[in-house]
Amino acid sequence: MNKAGYRVLLVDDEEDLLKLWKVRLESDGYEVITALSGEEALAKFSVSNPHVVLTDLRMPGIDGLAVFEAIRERNKAVPVIIITAHGSIPEAVEATRQGVFSFLTKPVDGKDLLGEVEKALQFSTGGVQVSAEDDAEWRRDIISKSARMEELLSRTRLVADTDTTVLIRGESGTGKELLAIAIHRASSRRNGPFIPVNCTAIPETLLESELFGHVKGSFTGASRSYAGLFQSAHGGTMFLDEIGDMPLHLQVKLLRVLQERVVRPVGSAQPVPVDVRIISATHRDLEEAIEEKKFREDLFYRLNVVSLELPPLSERKEDIPLLADYFISNLVDETDKQVKKFTPEAMQFLVDAAWPGNVRQLYNVVEHAVALSTGPLISEDLLHDAIKQHQRKIQPLAEARRQFEQQYLIQLLQTTRGNVSQAARIAHRNRTDFYKLLNRHHIVPSIFKA
Repeated sequence: MNKAGYRVLLVDDEEDLLKLWKVRLESDGYEVITALSGEEALAKFSVSNPHVVLTDLRMPGIDGLAVFEAIRERNKAVPVIIITAHGSIPEAVEATRQGVFSFLTKPVDGKDLLGEVEKALQFSTGGVQVSAEDDAEWRRDIISKSARMEELLSRTRLVADTDTTVLIRGESGTGKELLAIAIHRASSRRNGPFIPVNCTAIPETLLESELFGHVKGSFTGASRSYAGLFQSAHGGTMFLDEIGDMPLHLQVKLLRVLQERVVRPVGSAQPVPVDVRIISATHRDLEEAIEEKKFREDLFYRLNVVSLELPPLSERKEDIPLLADYFISNLVDETDKQVKKFTPEAMQFLVDAAWPGNVRQLYNVVEHAVALSTGPLISEDLLHDAIKQHQRKIQPLAEARRQFEQQYLIQLLQTTRGNVSQAARIAHRNRTDFYKLLNRHHIVPSIFKA
């Protein structure tokens, strides 16, 4: 196992032992952070985000068990190894029952030390032996240093390499799709496709065909078979965003996919096997939707095998300067403008703002400020204006055009009750071109004939 880049936090009030263990771990390739007390260890823990913690049991002030309990509150996924004298073994055994990863007895043998740290490291990375660079790669788009996000990412890494169905919860704009992409990258399906579907972006009349496909000739205008997104995701991951808005009749079909691992295209009785991992996301309260009969309880339990909740930006304010600087560096690279920075007052304004739109809103505000600033420094006044202007995300032109074209075609077919010739005349398109447009948007005219 390549140890480079993995961090170990060492805690002991005996400086000579601390130096000895540090040398042994560094010689094996680890990055080592040391602390001479429990108080110092907890201060360094939030800053360094270690992968493994080794702490002496008996220390003045905050002892090893108190260090473990404090770390467990901040990040349950970081394994803690207790180092103890021979007479304290019963206490260490009790500690392992409480969740301590393991314990080592003084004097600690160097091989035992390295072996136990490696075991703990494999545990904290989900048992997958990857390089530190690969371990960072899977989460590269998630910019964070907050303890709460690190705990979430540790849990995410543990579940990623299984085929467990995951439900991601969180407010709009918190980065649910980025977390789903990170799960896919860290999984054994990383070389397969990642297919995102926003259940609110596709009209209800088209969603079934989009997800499950349709066969040629099953409807008037179905000039070719369409495999659907589930078949496109075969061997990979399907991300169903805003699953709480999926219509009830499609929830039944989705449940069948989860249970039987097959899809049935519209107009076909022949099941098609699919090998797909499903990650879903929602900002809605699904338990409340179940009570209101808007969401199936059996589907909820199938989707909610593991639940990951992204905190709002207001609960991870220490990430705001990091995110803001990251966005600026990307935006300046894209627009080839001069290097820009926030004034101290502007950065404090960003940290103090409410951010109801979360990370997405922060990006929009930074983008606005970079575009309109005339000098290298971005002032607080400019951010005030940007927040007022960008309460809602402005869509990219291509996406806005796609949505308009899709809605326009649907409106035409609703008006003409599925008469393609009449709709093509109204649109000033010949019939062949019009059918190509319908196929591009997976629109079946016969749906509108009722």
